[in-house]
Amino acid sequence: MFLTIVDFVGCFAFAVSGGVRAVERRLDPFGIVFLAFVAATFGGIIRDVVIGAVPPVAFATWHYFAISCLAGLACIFAYKPIARLAAPVAVFDAIGLGLYVVIGTRKAMDAGLSPLMAAVLGMLTAIGGGIGRDILAAQTPMVLHKEIYALAALLGALVVSVGDYYHLPDLLVAAAGAATATLLRLAAMRWDWNLRPPHQR
Repeated sequence: MFLTIVDFVGCFAFAVSGGVRAVERRLDPFGIVFLAFVAATFGGIIRDVVIGAVPPVAFATWHYFAISCLAGLACIFAYKPIARLAAPVAVFDAIGLGLYVVIGTRKAMDAGLSPLMAAVLGMLTAIGGGIGRDILAAQTPMVLHKEIYALAALLGALVVSVGDYYHLPDLLVAAAGAATATLLRLAAMRWDWNLRPPHQR
């Protein structure tokens, strides 16, 4: 039940980031809801296909679609209040990043992956939605050029997988992993932390 709640909250956070991005790109209402759904579910679809959990949970239940529709409609009818938040897309994306790291890594561990590969799949779960959102919005994915993003997800995922490997309490591990990814991402945004590209001669 706890992981389900975390999953739904992460879904809503990512869906809002997709909906806000769609409004900023002046998409129509269908495009806004669709982009919210992609942002919320694309990473989880990648995870489920990799571990053989088909059909992916995003299609096996109506909850993710309903949450995405709710978030998309919120962005349509309450865009201005949402936009008053500092960097709304990036903030909601950071929250979703941390929560999806927990879900993706936990499901990968349950599927029998090693702690390291579970962390890698947890990272892909967390960044997949943002990649899908940005591609459909005709923008370079944030993971490829912004402040520390995928690395934050990977470190959060490692916290979860290592904590699970040593049988630490699930609630503590989940909170620590989500906080690691989210806070590192927000700190990178605040202080402009970047991985420098290779020097070009």
